[in-house]
Amino acid sequence: MSDAGLRDIRELREDREAYAAELRRRWGGLLSYRYVGRRWSSMDLGVDADDTVAVRHDFRNSTGGLLVAPLAICAPEGGGMSDLEAVPNPVIHSAQIVDAGHGVERIKVLTTVLKRGRQMGYSRSLIVDADHPERVIALTEGQGISIGAVPEGLERMPENPIDVVDSPDLPPLWQVFGAARRADGHWALPELAVEVASPDAALHIGPQHVVLEAAAEDAAEDAAREVAATDRLQVRSWHVMFLARAKVGPFRVDAEAFRGTDGQVGVRLLMVDEGDGGRAVTSGAAMFSVVSGG
Repeated sequence: MSDAGLRDIRELREDREAYAAELRRRWGGLLSYRYVGRRWSSMDLGVDADDTVAVRHDFRNSTGGLLVAPLAICAPEGGGMSDLEAVPNPVIHSAQIVDAGHGVERIKVLTTVLKRGRQMGYSRSLIVDADHPERVIALTEGQGISIGAVPEGLERMPENPIDVVDSPDLPPLWQVFGAARRADGHWALPELAVEVASPDAALHIGPQHVVLEAAAEDAAEDAAREVAATDRLQVRSWHVMFLARAKVGPFRVDAEAFRGTDGQVGVRLLMVDEGDGGRAVTSGAAMFSVVSGG
């Protein structure tokens, strides 16, 4: 990855052509949606309300259930704000996993904008099996804020997808996004790079969800082994608050697990920007349940 040319697009607000060119470059290079396969009719030319995403092997955990990070990327819940009408920033994302999604080949995201104000927006989604829409996979909801105005008349942009061929040998999502578990035991993302940065030059939600889930899984599995002699877990509840723009990196995740009753494990998460004085940038909480069998 490279941070060449990384700048806050808001600096170009008064130059419409320069702003549009930079947005095309940044949107076309952003790894999160391109790698997961999420397309946006509000942003991408030639896309007409295509809210389906193919489920690949790397979207699943070791039990075959769905990871929450790709679901959160597919339904980011920014309050209905697109980059063509504002400079959006996430505030809260919440997901409840109703069905672990075994056997699901495609998901469909059905989003409702609940409220749009001058700066704040609120939305929620149903994520369903695209081939059997009566099968609900997850409930999501969240809040976003506009941190800047954009020039008038911005147009949708050409797609720049990444053709990922599904295979059991696909690398885990955390590896693709540059995350790793360090020698000190913490999961972390490296210094900010353009491929994982939003147009406002801050870490995008995609890699944040991915590294937070990797850290949460590790902590939850360790806790489950102590009481249930198993590490077969499925995330059921996911809640993330974006406290501040993550601007420098490396980005370290602190994770603390709590054993509950009936095979439940809760994990509390905090991401800090080590390159910005250890500033807390994201907080999260996850609830896992033990998967029987296997």
